[in-house]
Amino acid sequence: MQLGDARLGKFSDNLAAFGRTLRRAGVRVDPARIALATEAALTVGLEHREDLSAALEAVLISREQDRVVYRELFEAFFRNPNMAHNLLSQLLPSAEGKAEPSKRRPRVREALSPQHAFGKPAQPKPEDDKVDFDAAMTASQLQRLKHADFNALGASEYRLVERLARDIRLPLPTFASRRHKSGAHGRQLRWTGVLQAAVRTGGEPMHLPRMQRVQQPVPLLILVDVSGSMERYARLLLAFLHAATSRQALGGAVRLQRHVFAFGNRLTNLNAAFAQADTDAMLAQASAHIEDFAGGTQLGNCLATLNALHQRKLVGRRTLVLIITDGLDTGEPEALAHELDQLRRRTGRLLWLNPLLRFDGYAPLAQGAAVLNRYAHGMLAVHNLSKLEDLAASVAGILRR
Repeated sequence: MQLGDARLGKFSDNLAAFGRTLRRAGVRVDPARIALATEAALTVGLEHREDLSAALEAVLISREQDRVVYRELFEAFFRNPNMAHNLLSQLLPSAEGKAEPSKRRPRVREALSPQHAFGKPAQPKPEDDKVDFDAAMTASQLQRLKHADFNALGASEYRLVERLARDIRLPLPTFASRRHKSGAHGRQLRWTGVLQAAVRTGGEPMHLPRMQRVQQPVPLLILVDVSGSMERYARLLLAFLHAATSRQALGGAVRLQRHVFAFGNRLTNLNAAFAQADTDAMLAQASAHIEDFAGGTQLGNCLATLNALHQRKLVGRRTLVLIITDGLDTGEPEALAHELDQLRRRTGRLLWLNPLLRFDGYAPLAQGAAVLNRYAHGMLAVHNLSKLEDLAASVAGILRR
């Protein structure tokens, strides 16, 4: 049977609708993958549900974190014969009584939510007519998003939170650099200004301009874990850090010394991507450069590469190092300890930003987490917008120790 023959029936339409549902859940699906999925379905046949699911998963899913979402959607989509039209199993008749809370993931629930036709507004329910619009409802929704874990957000909520994260500021501590500028309280006189002022007063130095040292933000070295368990946190934190450390966010007067690397199984230099002025362009370029996205974590090997190739240029006694990871390292703990010791000796402070602090009673018991906890000067939570807003004060407090 040729590919064109499959399009004569309903299966191709159902498969295209399934692809759109996956895309709504944040899974990367394009027409080429749908065509491959059609060929895969024709190859394995439609007799056995498990074979069809495995064949479609092989061609539609390329990221490990999307596999569970795919399997839940496949189960929900092909179980209901009318799913291609309404995409909502919760609209099916149900017994009276208290509804059980949905156990599906937020990405799956959102993908299966009803969609309105393009250009047509949603019809209000009768009970909606009795409720006046209240601006506090919007504030309540934003307040919920501020405290929602990044990993528990639906696809549209995640995009909204990513935009909100770009507006959060990260005022960095400063130090007096060797450069000078005109100021009222400097110790040195600015002699050119003194002479210029004296010319206007007949040679009498009536005004004594001074020079004061320029306040420079502490240099930043950012290491972001892009393994499978950190995928959703990594993208959002990259967007936050790019916007928060830009020249505009810091006032535009002084350029921050900022070096950014992604690590998984290998170390990836993201300095070129972070040089982009637009955050969306930065994310696109970073995604193109990172080859081990959503893979494993070998922090010890990546730090060995950093210490061997970039230490003299990137690391100094004032450098603030931010390591963003959950600490689930699969390398040798002895190698990780050695590289962290080398890095800590040559930097000002080493901070561990850990999204697993969202769990009450969390303790760094894994081998990699235990090593990180031993060498880091502090561990901070970065799992929601509220924690990102508190990050600046937390960093300043640790640096004052």
